[in-house]
Amino acid sequence: MIRLLWCAFLIGLLAAPSFTEKDKKVSDDALTDQVLVKLANDADVGGVKFDVSVHDGAVTLKGKVRTEKQKEKAAKVAKKVKGVTSVNNELVISPD
Repeated sequence: MIRLLWCAFLIGLLAAPSFTEKDKKVSDDALTDQVLVKLANDADVGGVKFDVSVHDGAVTLKGKVRTEKQKEKAAKVAKKVKGVTSVNNELVISPD
């Protein structure tokens, strides 16, 4: 009887889905922090103040940048963060 229970237990362990790091969903708060850190550490957009919000992995960037290049780079940096599903780039170009 114990042998049967032990076998059932092992089969259950083997049949259970295995969860890897990529299967874990990152929280929106964690994604917000990660995006802000990546933006702050980027050479092209590091000094710019961003408003970052995240909902179900979708990032929205708001704020002012000086050039189109900075606007594009900010979106590119945000998209590279693991767990980000999309980026809504609402940054405004303001040279002053």
